Amino acid sequence: MRDYVLRATSGNGQVRAFVATTRNTVEEARRLHETTKVATAALGRTLTATSIMGLMMKNDSDKLTVIIKGGGPIGTIIATSDSKGMVKGYVGNPQVEVEDYPNGKLNVAGAVGKDGYVKVIKDLGLREPYVGSYPLVSGEIAEDFTHYFALSEQTPSVVSLGVLTTATEVEQAGGLIVQLMPDATEETIATLEKNVAKLKSITTMLSEGMTPDDILNLVLEGLDPKILDICDVKFDCN
Repeated sequence: MRDYVLRATSGNGQVRAFVATTRNTVEEARRLHETTKVATAALGRTLTATSIMGLMMKNDSDKLTVIIKGGGPIGTIIATSDSKGMVKGYVGNPQVEVEDYPNGKLNVAGAVGKDGYVKVIKDLGLREPYVGSYPLVSGEIAEDFTHYFALSEQTPSVVSLGVLTTATEVEQAGGLIVQLMPDATEETIATLEKNVAKLKSITTMLSEGMTPDDILNLVLEGLDPKILDICDVKFDCN
């Protein structure tokens, strides 16, 4: 199974969507850094989002760095991507342990903390890189990227990121970022909201055997999805 990101748009161009499956990428990060389950989840979510955001850049030489620092015991999370979605990253404390949520889910926010920021640095080949820094809202990472897109780019976005892992192997990882373009109509917005409300978690959908294509068709149901690119991605440390 290869890791890849689908880049797509709705038929009328009012929505753009990225859907990723990144199990091998996150497993390679887990193997190299010997992360605990909660550290694997935090790093994996960040790597997936950073890879997708790398693909949003226009020029071959563009680079993007994401830094998440929430004051929690995991320390700093750093990930970087090029414009082809090739990504690498690490966490300050790969051996972090925190108690799971009562429902058994990994407490990523407990490891990351929420007293801090997500910082995005875009090196677009200009004299100075673009730097945007915004407060964390939850420490669960997906919501923090949603907040970042709303504030930094004034782009209403849906961000879903997930990692399903045992102590010794990543079983599923992936994510999606769906964004409304400035000319989106109320009808398009309503359709997208209805579709998103029905979605299961990204790891549940992948575990059920769904491909990024299947997930894309659910997200953009009724909006005439058109795939623009299929981009192979991986953990790539130079």
